[in-house]
Amino acid sequence: MYRVCFVCTGNICRSPMAESVFRARVAEAGLDHLVEVDSAGTGGWHEGDGADARTAAVLEAAGYEQDHRARQFRSSWFADLDLVIALDAGHLRDLRALAPTPHDAAKVRLLRSYDPAVPAAGADVPDPYYGSLDGFEECLALVEAASNGLLAAVREAVKEPTTP
Repeated sequence: MYRVCFVCTGNICRSPMAESVFRARVAEAGLDHLVEVDSAGTGGWHEGDGADARTAAVLEAAGYEQDHRARQFRSSWFADLDLVIALDAGHLRDLRALAPTPHDAAKVRLLRSYDPAVPAAGADVPDPYYGSLDGFEECLALVEAASNGLLAAVREAVKEPTTP
């Protein structure tokens, strides 16, 4: 099983949104038997909470399913993960510092690095938490834009052998 974990700050806005969108992309591609998708936060402030109501509303309006409980990312998880997807440069830095080995640190990537339309390698998904619903809608659009490129990378990584 190929495992992908999306990480933001509190695991109630951006990372559960990315988790829901990417899980849908994986299912649409018929890869759900090969790819496991989840999310976490760099901090534990919201552990056990559901997704922010605005995240849930934006996902529902766009037709995505979500059943989320926030949790804090643990260093020990690196051993079982293939990709750790950071939603902004601060998460990227924190996760790489938390990685127990250089190999584990190399598993951490920025989500928007998978969006071919993004000119800057360090582009973030802005935190919508302190803003209006528009920020959550923008967040969804950025997540969706990067998800196709991420799916292509994951598809390549889990390529099933063809029979002769």
